[in-house]
Amino acid sequence: MTTPIPEPVGPESVGSAPATAPPPGCPAHAGGGIAPTGPGGLRRLYGPEAEADPTVLYDKLRAEHGEVAPVLLHGDHPAWLVLGHGTNITVMRTPTLFSRDSRLWNAFRNNEVPPDSPLLPVVAWQPICVFADGDEHRRLRGALLDGLNGFDRRGIRRHVRRFTTDLVQVVGPTGHAELISQFAEHLPMLVMTKLLGMPDEYGPQLVTAARDLMKGTETAIASNEYVVAGLRRTIALKREHPGDDLTSRLLAHPAGLTEDEVMEHLRVVLLAANETTVNLIADSLKMVLTDPRFRAHLSGGQMTLGEALDQVLWDSPPMSLVAGRWATADTELGGQQIRAGDLLLLGLAAANVDPVVRPDLAAPLYGNRSHLSFGAGPHECPGQDIGRHVAEAGIDILLTLLPDVRLAVPEEELVWSSAWISRHLTALPVEFTARDIEPDPLSVAEAELAEADAKAEAEAGVETGLETGAEQAKAAPERGVPAAPTIPAQRRGWWDVLTGLFRR
Repeated sequence: MTTPIPEPVGPESVGSAPATAPPPGCPAHAGGGIAPTGPGGLRRLYGPEAEADPTVLYDKLRAEHGEVAPVLLHGDHPAWLVLGHGTNITVMRTPTLFSRDSRLWNAFRNNEVPPDSPLLPVVAWQPICVFADGDEHRRLRGALLDGLNGFDRRGIRRHVRRFTTDLVQVVGPTGHAELISQFAEHLPMLVMTKLLGMPDEYGPQLVTAARDLMKGTETAIASNEYVVAGLRRTIALKREHPGDDLTSRLLAHPAGLTEDEVMEHLRVVLLAANETTVNLIADSLKMVLTDPRFRAHLSGGQMTLGEALDQVLWDSPPMSLVAGRWATADTELGGQQIRAGDLLLLGLAAANVDPVVRPDLAAPLYGNRSHLSFGAGPHECPGQDIGRHVAEAGIDILLTLLPDVRLAVPEEELVWSSAWISRHLTALPVEFTARDIEPDPLSVAEAELAEADAKAEAEAGVETGLETGAEQAKAAPERGVPAAPTIPAQRRGWWDVLTGLFRR
């Protein structure tokens, strides 16, 4: 969303059907209904029926077409959905035939994608490793991997413990909570801001802006600009004062990333890590709270939480599909004739339930990591270990602080929201014995340090040029960004101290 619509380049389209304008009811247009099938009788991956339960749609497509199915995306753009486990691996591991460069897409070449298409935030080319192949991909991904691999599990766990404790402090005395909006949607972003080297006060508003951006609301562009502005301020800060964080490592890396490349990679890490980890935490907590055998195995020591996460990743991958790959030449795949410039969608959720690899979906897969939830091949998710650790540590600490937490509504009342890329649990209400939660020592120490630094700067007349969390929240409505939710005061917690400082 930070780059213009790409100029399409690449091989000529062969036999591709021109797309129509977005039909009434498409997320690009308000109102109206959407039929489950479109031109040529092809099934749509959008609309009420497709989004009600994507797994039912995947089963229909598999029965009708096998491992690779023709489908329609928003605007009735044709694409191929790869359903088979082995077929997905073939596509993921053959970049010479199935490129990540979206500028090859026929729809871009033929100027068929309108500027308000909801596909653009996902498929518009950007100068990042996600859309690169070959030497350029190795240069950019190498820098990113080196930066991410510099973090150790103990350091990440300290951040997770700190923010988990802060979040649970707020709800502990009430005896009830909604674990999606009050926990899962906050923890990953708060941790990632620390790993990126962003100031504490950026965290709460970035959570709101990032979630708004990923949901594709009418304020998504303003939210994206807000995220980018925060990242650019962080880059400027780290050029002057480098630290042990991803921003500083990317700036200093021998690959020689430009400032725009650093910013774009920080943005994709921040957003992708947040979205996938939010879903992983939510789905894992749901399984812990609704499956007695699952929780018994954890409590009894028959499996670790890390092993349990693999079962969740098989059954509920954080991203249902990935768009995509673009064919560099005419080829055959799964019995289908793929044309140069065609778009392929990696069906992660469908591949994980492929009868070839999972004939019995009820059979447990604890500790089995051959799922495709993080992809495979040269574009396999570079931050998967960090995401897994944030989810694992966050859930572990939450269950330690609230050992008797239980679902507050019948399981059948839980509601899901689906889109073409992912499926979200919308709410997870719980109850537990009300209790006061002691503040985490790291939060107290950092808050007191922040207070001391602010006093010293005030006495010296230093102007940082950075907005505080309170200033961000006040300015958010004027920028078109949804205001961050109010965070109740914590007992000497970092948010209480910091916001208190700037209200004086």
